[in-house]
Amino acid sequence: MNAVLIAVLVLPALGAVALALWPGRAERAAGWFAVALSGAVFTLTLVLLNGRRDDGTWHEVDVAWIPSLDVRLHLGVDGISWPLVALTGLTFLLCALYSLRHTPEPGNPRKLLALLSILECGVFGVFMALDAVVFFVFFEVTLLPMFAVIAVWGGAGRRAAARQFLLYTLFGSVLLLVGVVAAMISRGSADLLEWAAAPAEWSGRGQIAVFVVLLIAFAVKSPLWPLHSWLPDAHTEAPTVGSVVLAAVLLKMGTYGLVRVALPAAPEGARALAPVLGALAVAAIVVAGLVCLASTELKRLIAYSSVGHMGFVLLGIATLSVPGIQAALFGNIAHGVLTGLLFFLVGAVKDRYGTGELDRLGGIATVSPLLAGVLGFAAVGSLGLPGLAGFWGEAFAVVAAVDRGGFFTGLGVVAALGAALAAAYFLRLLRRTTVGPPGSAVVADARGVDAFEAAAWAPLVLLALVFGLAPDLLLSLTVAPVEALVAVVNP
Repeated sequence: MNAVLIAVLVLPALGAVALALWPGRAERAAGWFAVALSGAVFTLTLVLLNGRRDDGTWHEVDVAWIPSLDVRLHLGVDGISWPLVALTGLTFLLCALYSLRHTPEPGNPRKLLALLSILECGVFGVFMALDAVVFFVFFEVTLLPMFAVIAVWGGAGRRAAARQFLLYTLFGSVLLLVGVVAAMISRGSADLLEWAAAPAEWSGRGQIAVFVVLLIAFAVKSPLWPLHSWLPDAHTEAPTVGSVVLAAVLLKMGTYGLVRVALPAAPEGARALAPVLGALAVAAIVVAGLVCLASTELKRLIAYSSVGHMGFVLLGIATLSVPGIQAALFGNIAHGVLTGLLFFLVGAVKDRYGTGELDRLGGIATVSPLLAGVLGFAAVGSLGLPGLAGFWGEAFAVVAAVDRGGFFTGLGVVAALGAALAAAYFLRLLRRTTVGPPGSAVVADARGVDAFEAAAWAPLVLLALVFGLAPDLLLSLTVAPVEALVAVVNP
């Protein structure tokens, strides 16, 4: 399986080189090449499920990279990382399929797909890294490709949105580097497995300082209120595939980093600052809900809803309990599936109407009943309807907070009220877009759902149903590694 791990990481990078050198006159062939390559990589991520164990790392590669600095290319997957690796593979496959028919101006699907392949390589590296230096390197690899996707293929305000994205993420990157170096010096190792195997035995104040730095770094990427302001602009201006990748996998790098890096690096700091993280997470849920109720643009509304959903994920992490962290990991996947689907659907709406303004939309069900139906499915899934994937992560994050008691009980109650806000703004969205009389926007394209759109939507609809009806498919993977982590972080 070591060869499979390496192949998952290397094939997207090789694909990016091939696409960059592809003859410009064969754009269509380049698109199908990207689909085939993404399909092969996704299949390899599923192969990694073979040989899964209840505890420990399933598959691992550990070779010397920079011997003079004792840095090793240490990669692996376990029950915490594999679901995100598989989600990453699926997301980029669906984006490649979608791009065969839907490439934003100024065109050049070959170049867009090359950037997405580099981005895929970076995201895989983050989720598979078991060395802090390797984690940081791949975290940085994702920065410039996403910046270019927004800046070149985005909307009218793309340059300002891309600059804001770059400035925020560079700020987070500097803090991440400081935190990782401080933790490596204090722990005497860069090995993340060693960090998670035993409690840190260094100064409590030092741990608090390191956890603060790492928390801010990962909060920018999550994003956590009040460091979220780059996200709505980035989502609003990004092309459809950029918004899907951003929602489905890039935001998960922040919450995953908290679990994989920050908690084991400075467990005493995590315990001291857990109430602060919980309070900020609940503030994100409430503030995002109120903003969504006042939002008048479809993409911006979905973007702010992501801030609220990730607030539930962060609340689960803040409990430092097995149910809470499991809820957070489940919520990560559910958000990736449902919000990724929502951004595909918003792209379809804007393709047809030429706008995302709620005041100009309406009556979509009369023009495209299938589009309206899938949009309704994704919206009720995102608001947490029982039986769909969005329910379990948010519900059990609230339960975990209440079970912890004290201050966290109040946080759980407020978070539950925030979930009611989600129901209100998603139902408002559906009322303004799918039902009622047609809006003032002219339907530029009255066609039905095409094959490429259906191919991009169908797997996400299926996963939302499967994980909603059988949540143990994911929870069974995470329970053992989460129990081991909590035993170290919160003994």
